[in-house]
Amino acid sequence: MKRIIIICEGQTEKEFCQKVLEPYLRQFGINIQAPLIKKSMGGIVPWPNLKKEIEIYLNEPKVVVSTFIDYYGLREKLDFPEWENAHKIVDKNERISFLENAMKADIVDNKQFRFLPYMQLHEFEGLLFNDIRIFYDQFLPVELIGIEELKSTFAEYENPEMINNTRETSPSHRLERIIKGYNKPIYGSCIAEAIGIERIRAKSPRFNEWVEKLINC
Repeated sequence: MKRIIIICEGQTEKEFCQKVLEPYLRQFGINIQAPLIKKSMGGIVPWPNLKKEIEIYLNEPKVVVSTFIDYYGLREKLDFPEWENAHKIVDKNERISFLENAMKADIVDNKQFRFLPYMQLHEFEGLLFNDIRIFYDQFLPVELIGIEELKSTFAEYENPEMINNTRETSPSHRLERIIKGYNKPIYGSCIAEAIGIERIRAKSPRFNEWVEKLINC
């Protein structure tokens, strides 16, 4: 079995890796570990702290290390490499790819090839806006308190990864308004399981590219 460590920003990403991604990747002979970022036990930290953790994991022979962090919430003060140059790039997909490449380039040379950085555009919860029927299947009508926003979000975004990253319009804040009592780790994992990896991959190109890299690492 190949072993991949995916450093997760939060409990939502960890639950997803353990309950949805790991069972899927097992068919490809891949075993997943999904630790939370150590310094904060969840939540993004400055790049120097995250880099140190990545390189500690890379000290283990043959292990591949990846990240599962959101672009939403990243700030200049966190000192991610090439941050200023990245934000000269208008296209968000290209910007995130540039940041990922800069992260990889900042890892010690002889370990770079075992590091597969991944940053979710814009945040994990965007992946859950995959099929509106899932919401009707998983929740009672009285729980879908923001049904009009749910419909308008699906109408506006064919690619759910493009649901943007202001506090009012980010995927997680939309879900809080759409689903009564929305709980990020529990509901996120349940919705993702109901959708299934194959359908998430089919509708979210950046996520699909990452999974393909994990399979072929």
